Amino acid sequence: MGEQSLREVSVPVEKIDEELKDFITEMFKTLKKQDGIGLAAPQVGRNIRLFIATVGGEKYIFINPQIIETSQEQCSMEEGCLSIPKIYEVVQRPSNIRVQFMNIEGKIKTIDADGLLARVIQHENDHLNGVLFLDRLDEATKEQAVKRFEQKKALLLKNRV
Repeated sequence: MGEQSLREVSVPVEKIDEELKDFITEMFKTLKKQDGIGLAAPQVGRNIRLFIATVGGEKYIFINPQIIETSQEQCSMEEGCLSIPKIYEVVQRPSNIRVQFMNIEGKIKTIDADGLLARVIQHENDHLNGVLFLDRLDEATKEQAVKRFEQKKALLLKNRV
């Protein structure tokens, strides 16, 4: 499931330069165009440890993120993914997390997140580790979701011809 590049572990960002800042700007444009809330660099062809999010009207940039703490408390929520369009499944994840990352100025930051922001951070961070949200499902549910995705993809390709 998914392109091979989505299955690779991303490499750390070495430096924050104008090219990277331009790339981040383009990522935000893509995110808005696709009506998404999170986007990881591997989803748009760059195998680097970077993702962005727009949650509650706030824009977030996470460079070389590390989830350093997770709560024991879990919550289930429906997730989707721009890389697996129109497929939604309920995924269980920690309710609260602490994440350390570099901001656009190159400063190390740590934030505590809960709710939707925690969910998006975990989902996008998974992309940096070659993990898709479907990998977090039980096998039967994952099989059904993959089957639905393949059917939708085949129908889309058929309609293009």
